[in-house]
Amino acid sequence: MARLPYLDKDDLKDDDKELLARNMNLHRILAHSPGAARSFGALAKYIRFESTLDSRLRELTILQVGWLAKSPYEWVHHVEISKNFGVTDDDIRALATETEGKDSGLPELDRLVLRVAREITNNGAASLEAFDALKMQMSSEHVVDLMVTITFYNAVVRFLASVGIDVEDSYQHYLETYPLPE
Repeated sequence: MARLPYLDKDDLKDDDKELLARNMNLHRILAHSPGAARSFGALAKYIRFESTLDSRLRELTILQVGWLAKSPYEWVHHVEISKNFGVTDDDIRALATETEGKDSGLPELDRLVLRVAREITNNGAASLEAFDALKMQMSSEHVVDLMVTITFYNAVVRFLASVGIDVEDSYQHYLETYPLPE
């Protein structure tokens, strides 16, 4: 249950109404601080639309963060988004298998970016070994964009949990199809 009221466009100043162009619970809470909402949105926009990092890898790492954080909101929104970028049902099942330390059958680079997402989420930083392995397979730009993506979404899941943002009804079915770990 949300710890702040969800705002609607009528609750905002005219200059801030565009913050709710997408009527999502996350935006309805962020709108309490228009400056924060705009800054949050700018980095999210870069990650999703401007980064040259492979979109499928980006979505896999975001899903990994959501899975580890057991963040229903992040998980369901990015399960839906990830499907638009080539993530399959098999990939989602493999992510869970990979997280358990079992052979997922995913390609080497997929396993590596998921490992880095787990290390950053669980330990606060990527290991030198994993970071060096990334540098062997990605450009420096992509390594930085991957780090920014993982760390940004670690902040997002903590924000979601701290303010208690609810999953919208239209996304609930993803929790049934792709349940988070207990």
